[in-house]
Amino acid sequence: MRKIFNPRLLAGALAIIAVFSFSSWGVAPKSAPHGTAYESLKVYTDVLSIVQDNYAEDVESKEVIYNSLKGMVKALDPHSSFMTPEEYKEMQVDTKGSFGGIGIEIGMKENQLMVVAPIEDTPAFKAGLLAGDRIVKIGDKSTREMALSEAVNLMRGPKDTPITISIMREGFDEPRPFTLTRAVIKVKSVKFKMLDEGFGYVKINQFQERTSEELDKALNELSAKSDGGRLKGLVLDLRNNPGGLLQEAVSVSNEFIDSGLIVYTKGRAAGQNMTFNADGKRSQPGYPMIVLVNNGSASASEIVAGALQDHKRAMILGVTTFGKGSVQTIIPLSDGSAVRLTTSKYYTPSGRSIQAKGIEPDIVVGIAPKGHLKEADLEGHLAAEGPEVKQAKQEERIEKIKGAPADAPKLDKETAEDVQLQRAVEYLKSWFIFKGTTQKVS
Repeated sequence: MRKIFNPRLLAGALAIIAVFSFSSWGVAPKSAPHGTAYESLKVYTDVLSIVQDNYAEDVESKEVIYNSLKGMVKALDPHSSFMTPEEYKEMQVDTKGSFGGIGIEIGMKENQLMVVAPIEDTPAFKAGLLAGDRIVKIGDKSTREMALSEAVNLMRGPKDTPITISIMREGFDEPRPFTLTRAVIKVKSVKFKMLDEGFGYVKINQFQERTSEELDKALNELSAKSDGGRLKGLVLDLRNNPGGLLQEAVSVSNEFIDSGLIVYTKGRAAGQNMTFNADGKRSQPGYPMIVLVNNGSASASEIVAGALQDHKRAMILGVTTFGKGSVQTIIPLSDGSAVRLTTSKYYTPSGRSIQAKGIEPDIVVGIAPKGHLKEADLEGHLAAEGPEVKQAKQEERIEKIKGAPADAPKLDKETAEDVQLQRAVEYLKSWFIFKGTTQKVS
């Protein structure tokens, strides 16, 4: 009988992970295999025996078994996987926000390794890698049919060591080499600044262990710089945020929502249906708020955007998000390896499934780059519930809001060059003025 304790959920770029611990005896199946399952297991052991006895060279049994388990679980969907002990340890490092590498989130499309999003202020970001870039080689090794875990291991390494990756993108006649110097990737979770006249800006790059604490500190500092100690409005930037810890996404949402549902999950097995609610301790007043998203906003960032949108707490501006709406459960095994298995889907407070659809913004500004990777492109992805959002629809809608108002606010150079942020400030100020007018009338 297996024991489960201390469940902990993570919402990563390509996974929301629930970590469970089991007894030292490993994971016991619910019942002994029988019928066709037993016959198939006999075929498996027969093939293993044939390989061991007859292959041209000696093979390590554990390696053969691990590889077969990888293939079995990988075939289920893009986010399920078997992890060796080394890979499981590497996965646990990711949530700490510090590791050696080049700083990109990756995924697979048509058996090709793709850049989902470069992480800000990393070697990949500074070298000009873009969402949608195809990574055709790492060093001198082709990435075709390469597992994501292998690609990650190849790109990570000690600080100050070089690595060359070959990139193909629209407009390139042939793959181009990018030589990068690995660095210790310390992803700063929260960045913030005052925009203008009491309007604040906070960017969350990834949901890590202390993201909600850092957000609270940022908001307090911004409020202290505002007249009367209170912000007039806030832009929350979740662009190119691949996700992270689910509990931190819930805590961030809780900063702005008074009460009610934030997100819930539904699965086939008992115990997979869970709800996460606001605790009524909201620290922020109800100032106007706009959330920026793009095709690189995934998983935990989609949870936050969806919750704020459903509660009508914020307007969502940008382009439709990645669409990562399935939940993975991490099950450690007795030898230090682990299985990451898709066990459920998550839903916004109004019951919308994000899976393969994403969060559609209230105000569309910008168009996702051609060839960009989204959940619906991943081979074997779980089907969307309802029609998937089409980019053509976004292109039609963007024409309706093109052009800056004549009284556009004066912004610093960085903000002025960011069209989506500039539009957000314009709408935020208009919203604040309108809200103040209606309050006076009432």
